[in-house]
Amino acid sequence: MGEPLILALDQGTTSTRAILFDARGAQVAEASRPLEQFYPADGWVEHDAQEIYAACVAVLREAVANSGRALEDVAAIGVTNQRETVVIWDKATGEPIHRAIVWQDRRTAATCERLRAAGKEPLVTAVTGLLLDPYFSGTKIAWLLDEVEGARARAEAGELLAGTMDAWVIWKLTGGAVHATDATNASRTLLFDLKAQDWSAQMLEMLAVPASLLPRVLDCADDYGETAPEVLGRPVPIRGVAGDQQAALMGQGCVRAGEMKATYGTGCFLLVNTGEHLAPSRSRLLTTVAARLGGRTTYALEGSIFIAGAALQWVNEGLGVPGGGAGVEKLAMSAREDHGVVLVPAFTGLGAPWWDANARGALFGMTRDTGLAEIAQAAFDACALQTRDLIEAMRADAPGAFGRDVELRIDGGMSRSAWFSRRLADLTGVAVGRASYMETTALGAALLAGLGAGVYRDLEAAVAARPTTERFEPEGGAHEREAAYARWLDAVARVKTTA
Repeated sequence: MGEPLILALDQGTTSTRAILFDARGAQVAEASRPLEQFYPADGWVEHDAQEIYAACVAVLREAVANSGRALEDVAAIGVTNQRETVVIWDKATGEPIHRAIVWQDRRTAATCERLRAAGKEPLVTAVTGLLLDPYFSGTKIAWLLDEVEGARARAEAGELLAGTMDAWVIWKLTGGAVHATDATNASRTLLFDLKAQDWSAQMLEMLAVPASLLPRVLDCADDYGETAPEVLGRPVPIRGVAGDQQAALMGQGCVRAGEMKATYGTGCFLLVNTGEHLAPSRSRLLTTVAARLGGRTTYALEGSIFIAGAALQWVNEGLGVPGGGAGVEKLAMSAREDHGVVLVPAFTGLGAPWWDANARGALFGMTRDTGLAEIAQAAFDACALQTRDLIEAMRADAPGAFGRDVELRIDGGMSRSAWFSRRLADLTGVAVGRASYMETTALGAALLAGLGAGVYRDLEAAVAARPTTERFEPEGGAHEREAAYARWLDAVARVKTTA
């Protein structure tokens, strides 16, 4: 055998990718497949679970082939996945009873509202750390049981299994031998007790979900069985699993209290590790599992921004600025100083910490000499100012997790811009560390698998393989920063529809 390799399977919302890493965290080879989305009704989003599995097998095989290395060198597979997306399948045949319901899907909004009106949300939050929202998996499972003919009776008879994409893919890869998920994915279902670290009888009863449907909950670095021989030609151990944002937290090395990361894609997910302290949120952030390793659970606060890179896409496509994101950035850099334009990109409502689904986007502070450059810069600034909203909420919820030398580690498409990285530091007042390697989600899954397979002797050794970062310190005066934030808060207040 040569130097050990770790194969990461990153099953995302729009694509499925496999990346082969060496023990130093360097990429050796990759392969990817796009994923079709289905929109059967307004607000409904679905995936074909069988297509997902076929893509997983294809990219795993292709990544190994592209590496030119022997399969025997692959020490383990790590799995990371789009969280909250859920599927139910027949235990005997492996056939899904319905397409997978994607995390973006809103079909269970009425169910969530009914439960909220019945006063159930405080209990839900106390047990699960989450809010009553269609985003999470539990109400999706209940919908499938109620709407697919015969599904509830079959579930109660023990004929069906359910799971998020990690559980589905692992069950298929192991030939049906292992039905398991990890604690991070379990914590996103509305069915998991954060304190007990197990499925909650209260939540199962509330949502009428039979416990027999659900997978075992394992640690993030654990024994998830091995692939069936026909998948890759010989069995390969599966030793690491985490939901995508928690995998990125690991890939960014955020394993201690106070360390935080933000991933800037279409939207933005910001997580701060709160250590073994389970921090209830008074700011309507989410409390979730950061990782569970060796039976020890660490927690995180999470906030989501609905529109981040999508604001740049709007400037590019909606306002006709050519050149994609790079063209928008070039234009934004030419904006007049102190132009005062504020964009609130509430195109689909406001996310954390405002949670106003009915708010809509608006531009404020325009004058006769406002041009596209100022609007483009306001789109970038909106991403930074929304990030500050989340940081301020997290400081309020977990003040003990924030030391003096706070750094926000960033990844995702927008982090490729040094100009945005510096502006982010300036507008938040927090140092920004930009990862030199962008695929931190896949890397995090690989590090967990390496830990589970013994490639790394301990967590510190695994984290040492994370990418280097370029650090941007806040510049400019506090007065200018606070004035910009005050303008932002005023603009948000103007578009909000809730108190």
